[in-house]
Amino acid sequence: MRARGCSDTVLFVVYDGVRLLDVTGPLEVLTVANEHGGSYRPLLASPDGRDVVSSAGARLGADLALPDVTGPVGTLVVPGAPDWQAAAADEALLDQIRRLAAGSTRTASVCAGAFPLAAAGLLDGRRVTTHWDLADQLAAHFPAVTVDPDPIFIVDGRIITSAGITAGIDLTLALVEADLGPETARAVARHLVVFMQRPGGQSQFSVRTNTASTRNDLLRRVLDTVAADPAGPYDLAGLAALAGVSARHLGRLFRTELGITPAVYLDRVRVEAAQDLLERGDDTLDVVARRVGFGSPETMRRAFLRELGVTPGAYRSRFRTTGINPTP
Repeated sequence: MRARGCSDTVLFVVYDGVRLLDVTGPLEVLTVANEHGGSYRPLLASPDGRDVVSSAGARLGADLALPDVTGPVGTLVVPGAPDWQAAAADEALLDQIRRLAAGSTRTASVCAGAFPLAAAGLLDGRRVTTHWDLADQLAAHFPAVTVDPDPIFIVDGRIITSAGITAGIDLTLALVEADLGPETARAVARHLVVFMQRPGGQSQFSVRTNTASTRNDLLRRVLDTVAADPAGPYDLAGLAALAGVSARHLGRLFRTELGITPAVYLDRVRVEAAQDLLERGDDTLDVVARRVGFGSPETMRRAFLRELGVTPGAYRSRFRTTGINPTP
């Protein structure tokens, strides 16, 4: 994180196709922080100094060209883009990111901005995060990087990476807290009407049916049976009989093929089924728990906290409706 007394310049690397909110969200946090005593100097730098067109079609005015940036940079911010492949393959852009990161006190990425940072070699050996829907691709393309898909942001030394899109606001609030203290950060969060610390991680937002896949026919039979009827009275012996193998062998298959135990798989399938019922229906938590096979609300609650980081009740309140048309 950035030490106090260092340069207040926050340099945003912008380029055609950059995700608009990846830039404007953090910018607004810095603007409000300045209204509460901060002295940030945000600048937008594009590869050639020209304005860029964002992913939303809105034009972003560049203050200068990346090669023209000299002197100390307090924070280098690399936003993402829907076409992260193009950004990660742009060698001229990567060269500038490497150069600027070397002279900055800290370097941060927003969402898919982790891809150009990784392509520049800045994330090797580090624990990082990105948008939950891109985490597997980041890990696959850059095996030297340890990708954790759940946190909203991760600080690893001088590198800070954040999750998808609006998580850039969370990240910037954390930078403000490091620079100006928690009181100022809280004031900024209140002004922007956002959480000072968002409850839960990215797991609560990720697409369901992320249950693992396998080419092993015996294991596939077990996975499909459980996914089709999560509420079934399953135990290890019964699942093993379904596959036609011993319980010990089934456990080995799960660990080898999926990296999890049968019990963990069962819990994940039941959590996914409960998520669907909580979003679409009005059943009580007790009814939902029984319908998906948890048996009790407390068992379901523990599974939700373990898998998603939130309780079933909190999940329902966040994802059922925006509240614009509450049911009378």
